[in-house]
Amino acid sequence: MVPAARGRVSKFRRLSITHAAMIGGDAAMLVALADSLFLSIDPSAARSRVLLFLVVSFAPFIVIAPLIGPVIDRAAGGRRTVIQLVAGGRVVLSLLMAVFIDNLALFPLVFASLVLQKSYIVSKSALVPSVVRTEDELVEANSKLGVIAGLTGFAAVLPAALLQVIPPLAGWATLVYAALLFAVALGSATRLPADVVAASAQPPIERAQLHGTRLRMAGITMLLLRGCVGFMFFHLAFWLRGKSAGTAWFAVAVAMSALGTMVGNVFAPMLRRSTTEEKMLAGALIVSAVAGVGAAVIGGIPSGVALAVAVNLAAAVGRLAFESIVQRDAPQANRGRAFAQFETRFQFAWATAGLIPVIVEIPGQVGFLLVGIVCAVAVANLVAGVQIPRLPAPRRPAR
Repeated sequence: MVPAARGRVSKFRRLSITHAAMIGGDAAMLVALADSLFLSIDPSAARSRVLLFLVVSFAPFIVIAPLIGPVIDRAAGGRRTVIQLVAGGRVVLSLLMAVFIDNLALFPLVFASLVLQKSYIVSKSALVPSVVRTEDELVEANSKLGVIAGLTGFAAVLPAALLQVIPPLAGWATLVYAALLFAVALGSATRLPADVVAASAQPPIERAQLHGTRLRMAGITMLLLRGCVGFMFFHLAFWLRGKSAGTAWFAVAVAMSALGTMVGNVFAPMLRRSTTEEKMLAGALIVSAVAGVGAAVIGGIPSGVALAVAVNLAAAVGRLAFESIVQRDAPQANRGRAFAQFETRFQFAWATAGLIPVIVEIPGQVGFLLVGIVCAVAVANLVAGVQIPRLPAPRRPAR
């Protein structure tokens, strides 16, 4: 038993290293893009190109992912192979972005990176159940990965921001730094477990449990929270372009959002021990609603950054609550397959909500208020939904 346990711990450690390096590379890339051609050219031109490539890049991911996902899950090492390919692709794309930092070729490279980023998150979610010893450790493992992501994201932004303020190095050097982090992820990914995520097709009982009322309401809540995260990222990215020290503020927003995610993952397990998962989800929405309305009333860049932090923190708390509900209400579901399916939907919500500030130029405070209103309405929807009683099991007719 001891060697096996150690093997499992080792598996989680390898996934942790891979995850930390991937998140660090993402953070560095985002900082590099803040002062690049991607966000610094004419606003209307930038929006049209961002919209075009966002749609073109994410459409195949959204359409193909549900189809190829089950095939990958049944193959030995399928999800591990995906992560390896993603990490290698991110290395190449980061280096190419460094070369074309001031060229229109940057746009397709950026969105190819975003597609790979989302593909990694889905595959990581599918792999987590295979690196823990028991189902009870599943939520804790995801919480730890969230803390690691927050710390790494915050730490990776510091050298990236420093490279950005050195004129000869700005942009390209930060992307080379990101490529090095993705190279570390690639090296670590080669040692990830080759376990099969789901050996068989989804049985009827699993489908039925995953479509339960409370689980569906929790899924809708997470869709909205992740949508708010995507909306705030693009909203701040475009809104800050016209502000003084906009690049520096965007780096602050990225770093503080990562820190908010970490804080949410630290406190979520404590909340889970003292309250229900549904109340955690409602609380996450309330925090986002209050922060959104407050940022709209106060206005200013610090308020926008604070809202981004609050939304990321709330999404982290909501994710842990959601995972607990999946375990509670779908005990016979394959965790790896279920989390991969849900994560694909959440990434779609992130991309779809991110389209809004790309399509429409939204004033800062209006965007903040939009987040507040959406989350406030979602609270009412969740409260109404979770109060629906469970249907009693049908009685057998008397003989």
